[in-house]
Amino acid sequence: MSKLLHISASPRGDRSESLGLGETFLATYRTANPGAEIDTWDLWDGTLPAFGPAAANAKMTIFAGQTPVGDEAYAWDSARAAFERFNAYDRYLFTVPMWNSGVPYILKQFIDVVSQPGMAFSFDATTGYTGLLSGKKAAVIYTGAVYGEGRGPAFGLDYQQPFFRSWLNWAGITDVAEVAFRPNLVTADAATGREIARAALTDLAKTF
Repeated sequence: MSKLLHISASPRGDRSESLGLGETFLATYRTANPGAEIDTWDLWDGTLPAFGPAAANAKMTIFAGQTPVGDEAYAWDSARAAFERFNAYDRYLFTVPMWNSGVPYILKQFIDVVSQPGMAFSFDATTGYTGLLSGKKAAVIYTGAVYGEGRGPAFGLDYQQPFFRSWLNWAGITDVAEVAFRPNLVTADAATGREIARAALTDLAKTF
């Protein structure tokens, strides 16, 4: 039986468009996969470790073929525990709101914590990076309140979806399905677009 992890990058709870759409996906997935293991990792719950000086130095120590010690060892063990929590699943749902044309900083922190050599990737001086998370699947829900295709640069630019998709692919997750809901909440009725997104997510969850 496949195991699905929902990774939430929104702190807005019941007011979150991305989380609301995520619940649509999960409700259908539960019905289509009775007995499936489904868990949620709220990145705002305080369990995601920091990736500061000790962790950064530990990463370079690993790259040099050495073993971290002291504060570096503690930071590296924390990063490894976060990665193992993530890696224990073969299917993922990411709910990703747009912040300042990109992703929330907590999601970037998650990426920085789990993207470690020997975990998410390997590196060869001749061939470059190889993602180590192949065989997994991801569904990604992108939301945004101002940016939208065709609205012009005064409404923002999209560094959200291309960035996150490229990270998934870099890590070896190439089986990726994406649904975006980006109404202009200032000038437009969002209801129609929301229903279109819900329908797309319902269809996706049935076969995910």
